[in-house]
Amino acid sequence: MKKLGILIIAMCTLLLAGCSNKKGLDGSLDDIMTKVYEGIPSDDLPSSLETVKVTSENQSYYLGDITFDYKEAVASEPLMSSIAHSVVLIRLNDAKDADKAMKEIKEKVNPRKWVCVEVAEENVIVVNREDLVLLVMDDELAQTIKDNFLNIE
Repeated sequence: MKKLGILIIAMCTLLLAGCSNKKGLDGSLDDIMTKVYEGIPSDDLPSSLETVKVTSENQSYYLGDITFDYKEAVASEPLMSSIAHSVVLIRLNDAKDADKAMKEIKEKVNPRKWVCVEVAEENVIVVNREDLVLLVMDDELAQTIKDNFLNIE
């Protein structure tokens, strides 16, 4: 009877884990960033997008004055453009810190960081999949980029 109970618990655990739609993502952040943009016509994207490593020296520009630690992060923005567009991927040290990190980013990121343009507050989106957090700031593509991220397989 004890073995049957353990077997049922194990099967339920596997079933619940398999049905989760917020699975983590493997691979490099650069590869994941490429997948985030998949399916978006190049004419709809700002020209000359560049992906840069987020470091302690530039993190306040991309994320605000955050206090949480993370393993790595990259940001994708146009080199020169009058379009407010920023996509940042952050791999946290631990998935359990995701809610805290998302809340802090949402509170501290500056959607008016560009000289002549800004992003509306409703188009500043922060979501996660396990230890990976996505920040999107874009008035036209935010929802599409968020959906792409959440649907990467």
